Amino acid sequence: MSNSSHTLPLVLPLTSFGNVLMFLFNVLLASAIVFLNVSVSLAILLSGALRGENRFMYMLSTCLSDVCSGVSYYYAGVFDVRDNFDSPTRTYHIVPTFLGLSYLAILAAQADRYHAVVSPFKYSQRMTRNRTLLVILCYWVYAFLIVAVNNVVTVGVAKRITSIGSFMGNILTVIIMIGLNIKLFAIARFQLEREPPSEERDSRRSSVYLILVVVVSFLGTWLPVICHVIVCNFFETTCYTFKNEGTSPLRILPRVNAALTPLLYVRGCSALRGALLAGVWRARCGGKRLVARC
Repeated sequence: MSNSSHTLPLVLPLTSFGNVLMFLFNVLLASAIVFLNVSVSLAILLSGALRGENRFMYMLSTCLSDVCSGVSYYYAGVFDVRDNFDSPTRTYHIVPTFLGLSYLAILAAQADRYHAVVSPFKYSQRMTRNRTLLVILCYWVYAFLIVAVNNVVTVGVAKRITSIGSFMGNILTVIIMIGLNIKLFAIARFQLEREPPSEERDSRRSSVYLILVVVVSFLGTWLPVICHVIVCNFFETTCYTFKNEGTSPLRILPRVNAALTPLLYVRGCSALRGALLAGVWRARCGGKRLVARC
């Protein structure tokens, strides 16, 4: 971050009603991201049943990276910050990496659900809890390894790494996400519907529909910035830039997704919702025990 001794100005001068609203929106967005993701993380960590299932480990990974995104947005979204290579207020690629980790976690969760539904027997043999945690550890290490490389090499080399990585990585992963979503929808709509009614079928179908909705939300909020990054970095085109991170819609949308994702998890998974209400928010629903599945 900046080594300057002067006070860092706010995202916008609070001289007009619109500027005040923008400032308050960014503060509330950061607070919502932190509160919602911390709540869901605690619900998973405090429930042994949830911790025992692989899909909840990917949810936990997403929430933890989004907590970091929310905390960092108190800096990037509240103050006058431009997080690029030459900016004195840059975060040395750390803040964008937390957003990228959410990207990788959702992609891994989508692949996990596809494997679990298409080959349930092989999945139960291959994807043990330890292997799932290893996959999560690998993409966290990979993400921060890229951060380390970008901070060690010169700015010119870092820009080339970013441009090539943005083009190849973003295009490839978006294609994979869309392709897996189409396949998962077909499986949920046709294959699972033909199976005889059972708790296992309902559980698998619910988990597939949940990841479908999460991925659609993710793509809707991320595609604008992905396309912008690809065009500007790879083709070296001069693109319009906003005053700072907190006023750029392209940068705000992924943060909105960081607040939406835990809400979608809670709305789509009754087991997680029950653990959240009973174990974290301490809600009491008429004295009934909250037991459910997703």
